[in-house]
Amino acid sequence: MMNKKWAVKRLTVNLTSSEAQKLEDYCAHTGRPSTDVIRELVRSLPVDEEKVAEIADSSELAGLGSSQKSKN
Repeated sequence: MMNKKWAVKRLTVNLTSSEAQKLEDYCAHTGRPSTDVIRELVRSLPVDEEKVAEIADSSELAGLGSSQKSKN
């Protein structure tokens, strides 16, 4: 039986071609794998409710909010 350092959850992320290119360029420049870069970005997300609300408010003002409803 293997002793795992942490439980792993696999995640699939859909990126636009420009987002994927930006990530690839960053990884090539830094020599780091994309999984490490993404993991570090996730770890840097705030967990304080006030900070999360502040970021969500500023994202919505910039038109980046996830609360936009899709039109089907």
